[in-house]
Amino acid sequence: MPEPIDSALSVQPGVEQPSALPPAGMLKRLRQRRRRRLTRREYIDGVLAGDRAILGQAITLVESARPEDAELAEDILEQCLPRPGRLIRVGITGVPGVGKSSVIEALGTWLTHERGEKVAVLAVDPSSQISRGSILGDKTRMAKLANDPGAFIRPSPSGGSLGGVARRTRETMLLCEAAGYHNIIVETVGVGQSETTVRSMVDFFLLLMLAGAGDELQGMKRGIMEMTDLIAINKADGGNRAACERARREYQSALDLFASSPDGWMTSVVTCSAHTGEGIAGIWEQVLKHHAKLQSSGALDRLRREQVKSWMYELIEYGLREQFRNHSAVRARLPECEQNVAQGRLSPFRAAERLLEIYRESK
Repeated sequence: MPEPIDSALSVQPGVEQPSALPPAGMLKRLRQRRRRRLTRREYIDGVLAGDRAILGQAITLVESARPEDAELAEDILEQCLPRPGRLIRVGITGVPGVGKSSVIEALGTWLTHERGEKVAVLAVDPSSQISRGSILGDKTRMAKLANDPGAFIRPSPSGGSLGGVARRTRETMLLCEAAGYHNIIVETVGVGQSETTVRSMVDFFLLLMLAGAGDELQGMKRGIMEMTDLIAINKADGGNRAACERARREYQSALDLFASSPDGWMTSVVTCSAHTGEGIAGIWEQVLKHHAKLQSSGALDRLRREQVKSWMYELIEYGLREQFRNHSAVRARLPECEQNVAQGRLSPFRAAERLLEIYRESK
C-alpha cells in the first residue's frame, strides 16, 4: 500500500522524533487548520486584504462545480465587487509558439519592478478532450514572475469552454481586482474564431505574431483584426530583427485598410523581444494610452456596462443549460435520443425538439 502523503510528518510510537519536527499536538492543529473550511468572513476579509493564499482558495471555491459551494461563492463575489479605481484588463492571444507566456512574464516583471505595480495573470490551459485534465504549466513557464511578491498567477483549465478562457474567468478577475491587483492580464488558449469571449471581458486586446512563419497574410483574418488594439511581432532580436521589421510593415499596411474603432483608436503594429526586454515597455505605453483615451471619452464606462451585461447573459445561458441537463425527465430520455441520433433513426433537429418539449411540459 502506498505511503500516505503526510506520513513523513506522522508520529511513530516508541520512536524518538527528530528535533526538527513540531510536537504531535501542533501537527494535529496544523492538519485541522488545513482541512478546516474558511468562514464567509475569513474569505472576504482575506481577499480584500490581498492575502494571496486566501485569494487562491476563494478562486478554487468559485471554480468548484459542487452545488454546496455555489451559495457561498456567490456571497463572496457579491461582497468583493471591485471598488471604484484604476483597473486595466488586458487580453493576450497569439499563434502557437509565439511566446505568449514569455511576453506576459516580461510585461509582469516590468510592471512590478519598474512601475511598482501589482499584476495578476489568469492563464488558461486547454483541457484534454479525453481526460478533461490540464497541464497547468504556466507557473513553470513563468517561474520568475510566479515568485514575484507583486504578482499573482492563476492557471485554470479551459474545461472545454469556448472563447479561449475558463468558464469562471470573469469571477476570477473580480476577485483579483478586489485583492488589489489593478493590472489584470488574461492569457487565452490561442488565436481562433472564438476569441470574442475574451474580448468581451477586457479593455485592451493584444495579438502576438511571429515573423517568417508563413502566416503574415493568412493571419490577417478580419474577425480577429477588428478586435485587436495592438499587434506585437515577438522575437525581434538577433538576426531576426530585419524579418520582424518587414513583418511589422506588412501588417501595418494591411491594417491601414481597416476603419478605426468606434472609440477612434487606430490599431498599430510594434516589434518586441521577450528575451531581451526590448519593446516591452512600449507595449504597456500603448495600453495606458488606450486606457486614457477610453476614460477621457467616456467609452470606458460604457465598456464596463457592456461587460457586466455580457456576464449576466453568460450566467443565464449557463444556468439554463445546467437546468436542462439536470432535469429528471430530460435525463431519462436523453440516452435513447442520443442512440437514435447516432444510428440515424432520428434527426438531431427532431431529437432536440422532443427533449425541449419534455422540458417545457414539466414547467
